[in-house]
Formats: sequence, structure tokens, C-alpha cells
Amino acid sequence: MAQEWISASTLIFTATLLASLSGAPLLVPKLLSASRGQLLAVILMLTASALGVTGAILTLFTGRSEIFQLPWTLPFGPAEFGLDSLSAWFLLPIFLIPGCAALYARSYWHADHYPTNVRKMTFFFGLMAASMSGVALARDGISFLFVWEIMALSAYFLVSTEDEKPEVNKAGTLYMITTHTGTLGLFALFPLLNLLTGSWLFPAPGSLAASSGLPAAIFLTALFAFGLKAGIMPLHIWLPSAHANAPSHVSAAMSGVILKVGVYGLIRTLSFFHAAPLWWGVVVLLLGVVSGVVGVAFAIGQHDLKRLLAYHSIENIGIIFMGLGVALIGQGVGSAAMMLLGTAGALLHVLNHAIFKTLLFLAAGSVIHATGTREIDLMGGVARRLPYTALLFGVGAVAICGLPPLNGFISELLIYIGFFRGIQGTGISAAATALAAPALAMVGGLAVACFVKVYGILFLGVPRAEEHAAGHEAGWQMLLPMTILALLCAGIGLAPSLLGPVLQRASLTAFALPPAPAGTTLAALVPLPMVSLLGIVLLALLALLALWYRRRLATAPQGKAVTWGCGYQRPAVRMQYSASSFAGMLTGIFAFVLKPHAHPPGIAAGIFPADTHFHSHVPEAVLELVYIPTLERLYKRVIPIRRMQSGILQQYVLYILITLVVLFLSDYL
Repeated sequence: MAQEWISASTLIFTATLLASLSGAPLLVPKLLSASRGQLLAVILMLTASALGVTGAILTLFTGRSEIFQLPWTLPFGPAEFGLDSLSAWFLLPIFLIPGCAALYARSYWHADHYPTNVRKMTFFFGLMAASMSGVALARDGISFLFVWEIMALSAYFLVSTEDEKPEVNKAGTLYMITTHTGTLGLFALFPLLNLLTGSWLFPAPGSLAASSGLPAAIFLTALFAFGLKAGIMPLHIWLPSAHANAPSHVSAAMSGVILKVGVYGLIRTLSFFHAAPLWWGVVVLLLGVVSGVVGVAFAIGQHDLKRLLAYHSIENIGIIFMGLGVALIGQGVGSAAMMLLGTAGALLHVLNHAIFKTLLFLAAGSVIHATGTREIDLMGGVARRLPYTALLFGVGAVAICGLPPLNGFISELLIYIGFFRGIQGTGISAAATALAAPALAMVGGLAVACFVKVYGILFLGVPRAEEHAAGHEAGWQMLLPMTILALLCAGIGLAPSLLGPVLQRASLTAFALPPAPAGTTLAALVPLPMVSLLGIVLLALLALLALWYRRRLATAPQGKAVTWGCGYQRPAVRMQYSASSFAGMLTGIFAFVLKPHAHPPGIAAGIFPADTHFHSHVPEAVLELVYIPTLERLYKRVIPIRRMQSGILQQYVLYILITLVVLFLSDYL
């Protein structure tokens, strides 16, 4: 058993090293051509992915943990890295998703077609994957900050891959500002933790009491810093533009994994405390509800395919926070069942969202690659040219909507059962969970409406613009990663019992729960075998229905008119539904939050009126209507202070002298 554990840790550290070096050969153009260097990078990343996932699975099944110290001469003490079930759970998507994305990029972003930026992108992609692993392994504040900053800078260079485009530069700048704002939060978090524990090393799970003011400050600081990285609303402002402007496989890795690193940081910080006050859970649950409902509402109003998927990431981060809120409320009221269900639901949704959102971003990249646009209203009829992509996108759409028999349903089911446990209580906990349950149901319903819109506009009908008619289907290097992810969506949805023991082990580690009694194990609280049986029956019924429909269609008379002709003999493509018309009613309901901008066509006069156009746009309301005006007013207020920055060297020396005098006096007094 000891040898098995050593093998697991060795696999993970080796995988981290391989991932960090995967793009290094591309930095030496004389050593390898860009195409061969990219192929070698893909091989190294796939090897790292296989080793890392294997090591994480071994760790989850053994349930062991270990600490490794790297002695160095820095004044903050030794660097400490460790591995436990919680880290291993997050390492699953950290290694799985970059491997799939790297293989996908071999065809999607081939070196022969993108010679100017493929070297930079491939190098920083490997570095980002390795640094995310380092974040999950770090066990002291200094090491955590070190790998966190590498991750942040790597992601910036990936977002700015096509830096010759102005919109990409804006997205990269916004990401850099917000990610370093979150890092400032971490610079406050770890000194506060040091003040509480007297060490930069992470305390043992459940070793700190959460009853004083200092733990509350640590909680709020962690919620801000890690919530900004996770993209929880209203700290999400960097996410839509970054995901929309990065290459699709980079967007997949950022949405599937980087956001979860923020979730990991928050869970790891919360794991230090026991007996958390009830208001912690209520705050996290409220943030989850707001992010889920408003995030999916913003997604419905989008016309940009990747921006739409980005807002669904905000929605799903909200669902994860709902699970964490249930767990914290359970800790506050002493309910082991709520703690286990909420934590298990949140952790499983971390993995599920990484899988189906990566699948959706990769499928969207295939569509964009074939049509040459991200605008939904310019697409149509894509399924005729890209049948496999259409099928795989459909799998991801069903999964993200939380519908059976796929994986999104399982994690949301755990959170629902946690809500129902909370409703059985009294006071604030019962009221909060009672209000959150219908909110989660609303999120699911709105997600279904959104993806009905997306799938119908993209893949059905006929092309809305000839210049953006779909080309050919993606190659095997793009289809294989999507197929693997789709099979994982189905596998987790149909056989969740296989994940039950390791999911419970990771959940117990997250909040330092004692071994659960017989009545509060995950197997006892959730009938996972029955869920599997019902999923298999549902899948069989769908297969029979599809077979019956196909046979009926084969014998049906063939019409010559196009579908949805509306009685016209020669209908035009403009008669099809557009994304704006489909989502018009729902965006109107949420207009008080979305603040949509509509430019209706004027009624032209005359016998031969001129062409008119309708245009609508849903802005990033939080950024454009809240943050930017606030910062502009703040800038005007501090203009007088800027006069101190005169550019005169002697004046700066005077400032230094005054500062030193003040410090000496404060030390003397």
C-alpha cells in the first residue's frame, strides 16, 4: 500500500513537470519546426494528462495524504506541498481537460496555419496546466502565491494569443486587472491567516474555530479573492470577454479548470475552520442563487456563441456555490447530512461542469472553424455539414441543462436533496434553502430555453448568410476529445454509484467531517443505483423512440418545399427565427437586470421603402453600468492627489525622507 501511494504522488509530480515542459521545445526554433514541436508538445501533454489522472484516481481510492517539504533559504520557512483526496478530486479536471484541449489544438490551431503565435500559445498552455496543479498541491501561503501568479500570467498570454486584434487586447487587459485585484486579496488573506495561526503553513482541516472576528475577515477576503477567480457574480466582469476572445480550446481550459481553481481555493480555506457561523452559508448560498439566475438570464440574451457559453459558466459556478452554501449552513446547524450532500453536490458539479463545458466550447470551436463567425444569427443548418459536431454539442447541451440521464442531473440532484434536508429544519436555514430550491429549478428551466435557442438557430434550418455557411466536418483530432468528454457525460450520468465512495472521501476531506454514521453516508442519502436504473430505462426509451421515428420517416412522403415556409412559395432565410426573436420575451422579463439595448427599424414611407434593420444588444451591465462609472467618478475625485506625481526627482526624495521620519517616530512612540 505504501508503494502504491508513492507511485500515485510520483505520477502527479511527474505529470506536473511534463506539463510545464511540454511547450519548451517550441521556444527553440532551430531545434524543431513549429509543426513538429507542436506534435511533441501534444505527446508530452497527453502523457502528463494520463499520468496525472491515474495518480489522482489512485489517491482517491487509497484515501491517503502526504506532505512534502522543500527546504529553502527564504525567510518564510519551508515550501510545503501535499496530496489528499480534495486535491486529487480537483486534479482530475486539471489534468484531463488540458490533455483533451492539447489534442484538439493540434488540428484547430495547427502550427502551419498560425505560425506567428503557436509557439507562445503552446508554451504558456503547458505552463498554465502545470501551475494549476501546483495550486492544488501547495500547502503554504508563499508557495500558493508563487504558483498562483504563474497561472494568472500564463492565462493572460493565452487570452492575448491574437494580440493584433484590439478586442483581444481589451479582454486581456481587463483579465490582467481583475486577476491581480484578486491576487491583492490573497496578499491580505495569507497574512490574516498567519496572524491567526502564527505560521505561513496551511493549518490542518477543521483545526481553527470560526467564532471570532478574524476568521470572519479571512472568510470575506477568501470569498472576494477566490470568487473573483471563479467568476461568481458580481465579480465575473473579466470572464465573458476573456472566454469569447481566447482560442476555443483555451476558453475550454479556462472555463473548465481555471474557474475551478478559484473554487478549490475557497473550499481549501473553508476547510481550515469548524463550527462556521450560519451567516457564512447564507452569504455563499445567496451569491450562488444570484449568479445562477442572473448568469443564465444574461446567456439567453447573447448573440455571440462563446460569450453565451461564458455566461453559462457563471451560472454553473453559481450552482457550485449553492452546494457550498448548503454545506456551510449544515455546518452551522449541525446537520451532517446537509454538509455531505452540499459538499458532494458541489464537488461533483466541479467535475461535471469541467467535462460538459469543455465539450461545448470544443464543439463551438468546431462550428466557428467551419462557419468563420461567432455570431449566432449568421449561422444555420450547420448539422447538415457537421453531423458529429451537432450530436456532440447536443450531448453537452443536455448535460448542462441538468437533464437525465447525463451527468449534470446527478450533481444537481445531490444539491436538491440537500435543499430538502435544509427545509426540514427551522429558522433562517429552512427559509434560505426553501427559497434556493425553486431558484435552482428556475436556472435549469432557463438553461433549457437557452440551449433550445442555440441548438435550433445553429444546427437547424438553413444558413442565414451564404458567406458563413458551414464547411466540412472537423478532423479526428478535434472529434476524439469531444467524443471522450461526451462518453464521460453519459458514464457519470448512468453509473454515478462508481463515483460514490471517492466522492464521499473527497467531501469528508473538504470539511474535515468525521466518518459518517450509517444513516448519513452518500449511499444512504441518495439512491444512486435507482438513479442509474432509471437513466438506463430512459435511454432505452429514447433509443426506441428514435428508431421508430427513423422508420416512420423512411416511409413518409418526401416534400419539395423547405421547412417553415409559412405559406410562401419562395421563402427567404430571413423568415427563420433569429436569436433575438426567440429570446425576446425572456430578455424582456429580466430587462431590469440585463438592460438590453434595442434599435427597432423605422417604418419607411413610400412605394419602394428602403431596407430597414433591427438590432439588439445585451451589455455587460455590471461592468458597463456599475464598475466603469464608479471608477470614472473615483478617478475625478483623486485627480488632485495626482499632482503629487510631478516628475521632479527632488520632490520624490523629499517624500522618502518624510516617510522615513514618520516610520522612525512611529517606532519610537
